[in-house]
Amino acid sequence: MLLYNVFWCSLLTLLFSFQGSQIQPSYLPGKDTLTIAFTGDILLDRGVRQQIERDGIESIFDARADSLFRCSDIVVGNLECPATTLRTPMMKKFVFRAEPEWLEALRAHGFTHLNLANNHTVDQGRRGLVDTWHNVELYGMKAVGVGNTMAEASQPILLAEHPRKVWLLASLQMALEHFPYLPEAPSVNQVSIDSMLVRICALREADSTAVIVVSLHWGQEHTLVPTPMQRSAARRLIDAGADAIICHHTHTLQTIEQYRGKSIYYSLGNFIFDQHQDINRRTCVPQLMITRDSLMVRDNFFTF
Repeated sequence: MLLYNVFWCSLLTLLFSFQGSQIQPSYLPGKDTLTIAFTGDILLDRGVRQQIERDGIESIFDARADSLFRCSDIVVGNLECPATTLRTPMMKKFVFRAEPEWLEALRAHGFTHLNLANNHTVDQGRRGLVDTWHNVELYGMKAVGVGNTMAEASQPILLAEHPRKVWLLASLQMALEHFPYLPEAPSVNQVSIDSMLVRICALREADSTAVIVVSLHWGQEHTLVPTPMQRSAARRLIDAGADAIICHHTHTLQTIEQYRGKSIYYSLGNFIFDQHQDINRRTCVPQLMITRDSLMVRDNFFTF
């Protein structure tokens, strides 16, 4: 992948090896600035599986992306497949499954959190979803947007407390194929935009200084612009108190816009995937740089 603007990273980065196992989070309590990176879709099956089995897990990573992650304290990715040994496929058109041990490489390359609130982490059923959740945490990362009940799955995740609190709310905003809505069973978060508005308002009322990030899995695949309904929903979320909207699903880099001084990423595009059409090859990895009294966003563009 080609990164266009990583020049700003500290020159100290050059002192580190590009070996994934040596990537360590750099944030310490009391540090002035917290940096959080977000990536789009990560698939570890189909064509990516073939590459891993042929060339090894390290072949799917890029040293320039590693360099970017070294400049980040927290890295959040969207895991677009279950990672489980269970083979209990759902009745749907595209069914994915990754080997759990491959998660170790994601952690080694800097990922700290994996979003599971998407339409493919349920591909091996509820048991596969729960096993994926446990495997993510077994390999030292935090699973986002999943729970033993819908109420649990919809809880905001506290990404950091210093230099101020940072909350992440992740939700799937599309129907799941042959996966019944059972709010008392293990699931990914599927609460509505209206429900998320209530949660955002509560967080903002409790802490006026908190940073609130919303991550949605939504949109029309292989398109470059969001729908009018998405634009309306994103702006309502910001009006309610969200500081950034960072989304995925379309497998394309979609419109990035500013609303009331806040960034909206309607779809970041693929980060690790096996789609090689021109429309699917660009992605953005935004980095939020948070201090006690400021929030800056840097856009890092890749082509693969």
